[in-house]
Amino acid sequence: MVTYLIAGITLGFAAGISPGPLLVMVITETIKYDVKKGIKIALVPLVSDLPIVLFSLIIMYKLSNSDIILAIVSFLGALFLVYLAWENITISSFDTHIETKQMKGFWKGVFANFLSPHPYLFWMLVGAPITIRAFQENILYSALFILLFYVFIIGTKILVVFLTERSKRFLSSKIFLYTIRGLGILLLILAIILIKDGFEFIGIL
Repeated sequence: MVTYLIAGITLGFAAGISPGPLLVMVITETIKYDVKKGIKIALVPLVSDLPIVLFSLIIMYKLSNSDIILAIVSFLGALFLVYLAWENITISSFDTHIETKQMKGFWKGVFANFLSPHPYLFWMLVGAPITIRAFQENILYSALFILLFYVFIIGTKILVVFLTERSKRFLSSKIFLYTIRGLGILLLILAIILIKDGFEFIGIL
């Protein structure tokens, strides 16, 4: 259970604070309008991710009887986490000037996040395999993983809203950048765990 608890918290926190279109929208809506607008955008994953999560879980559940496929997915998931980790570790500044002129409001935020490749890659290669594995041990473990992931992805974005409102300099602060880099290291650790899982599926470990 502890493994899924840590995975849910770490991945949710990392997804919540890592640079990307949705975080940019959270920040720009807060700066241009107010805290309420920023919080509305922070809640976008609750709507945009639902079909992605269900689709990923159905596909992975049907493939869960094949250890070879699960091993391949684990290795690909590890590569995806390494990619995300590298982006976090090498960040030098946070750019809020990504084009968002056509993406204002909650539903446009949902549309933008739904079209982003990251949720699909994450749930197909990382989130769904972890959830299925947790389900095979105990249904409560899988529910706990998903719950913690979304509590932390949304909670982290809401925290960014309030910190941005209080201090516009927060985004360029060393604390913010070091936090992102530190999460990159945690993502590398989770990637190693996925690699270990992949080798276990093919009987090497």
